[in-house]
Amino acid sequence: MSGTPILPLADWRPNATLETLRRRAAIVAGIRDFFAQREVLEVETPALSAATVTDPHLASLAVPAGPEGTLFLQTSPEFAMKRLLAAYGVPNYQIARAFRSDEAGRRHNLEFTLLEWYRPGFDHHRLMDEVEDLLRGLLGVGPAERVGYSVLFRRHVGLDPVEADEPSLAARAMTHGLSSTAAVAMDRDGCLDFLFSHVVQPALDPARPVFVYDFPASQAALARIRPDPVPVAERFEVFLAGMELANGYHELNDAEEQAARFVADLERRRCLGLPEPAPDGRLLAALRHGLPDCAGVALGVDRLVMAATGASHIREVMAFALDRA
Repeated sequence: MSGTPILPLADWRPNATLETLRRRAAIVAGIRDFFAQREVLEVETPALSAATVTDPHLASLAVPAGPEGTLFLQTSPEFAMKRLLAAYGVPNYQIARAFRSDEAGRRHNLEFTLLEWYRPGFDHHRLMDEVEDLLRGLLGVGPAERVGYSVLFRRHVGLDPVEADEPSLAARAMTHGLSSTAAVAMDRDGCLDFLFSHVVQPALDPARPVFVYDFPASQAALARIRPDPVPVAERFEVFLAGMELANGYHELNDAEEQAARFVADLERRRCLGLPEPAPDGRLLAALRHGLPDCAGVALGVDRLVMAATGASHIREVMAFALDRA
């Protein structure tokens, strides 16, 4: 065993305290009870899949799999759960392990736990009601605030996110700490993201859930775009205790539009020098078969436990975070 590295004695011990693990277990049990009462089916889908996301903001982990070729650890169970919904039409939820290779830090771990669920017949506003019910039941938080993305942007940044041109957004981002080099390399959505995360998000009330909804159409991801005079993406994000907890969509169910978005994602990846995974053909086939009008949301369980316990780092709510895995 001479080649085995000797680790510090403390490295074998769990990251989380026993009290925190008990609180985490109670929260997970509460999630299952919440959905059992509402007759939402618990499902399990593969952590490994032949396809993965094309979103340029997400990085998948590729796993050599012998005769199967390369498989991918899933960044979320979304695609498989939508296939179940297209096949059976019943609401479903999952408490799943998810993996994102480029995420690390105080609120990120390469491997983490997602609660994801899909509700046929819901739009994003009705799903916000259900997310709020869940948070109230699990955390005892007060009534949530709901506010449009553009309203918040004008209030805290002092610019209209639709009307402001890219140079104005870049200039305002530089006044809030973005370097001139980064500003030159950043596109419009990059500037919007920087200003939202560095100016808007810190201004949100940390003591209660804040639902931010109707994002710019350019940030639709897998959400529908509502063709208002100023089109908006029918999606929302939920913030509590200074961090994003959940991301929800009135789900896109048009297969051809989804295929076009995959192509646009891959073009963006090519420009950024990122890997270009093949679009998920099984998801597109499920959409062509027919995905019901539905809304879905992914909620970070680890961050939920952080909010419940007041933890300052995600490793404090995990039995073994990446540093001790």
